[in-house]
Amino acid sequence: MKSGCISCYYWGKRCAFGKGKLSSYLFKKGDTKRFCAKEMTWKDMIPDIMVSLIPLSVGIILLIINFDLVLLIAILLLVLLTTSGNGYVRGTLACNNCKQKETGCPAYMLFNKNKKSD
Repeated sequence: MKSGCISCYYWGKRCAFGKGKLSSYLFKKGDTKRFCAKEMTWKDMIPDIMVSLIPLSVGIILLIINFDLVLLIAILLLVLLTTSGNGYVRGTLACNNCKQKETGCPAYMLFNKNKKSD
């Protein structure tokens, strides 16, 4: 949040992920011109991926140790939400309605390399 959200259009406002408002409580506003200064790569997504990967790994280990139907359902729900759910929210709701996209967004450029910018 410190490197990206402080320079985003949504700093101090409600964004799709709640980070704009939160970052305004934690950090001073940055320069909005610097938001697109860094090109985003898949390596930058590692922290976001780990949020799902760690509980998924622990759940699988727990299933191997002692099978539990409730845990299996929770793991399947986690996989569903992190794949289809996340893709729907980011692709249909968040990015399509984002004002930062209009001035440039490294994440939008990363995920939409094959599409023309709106």
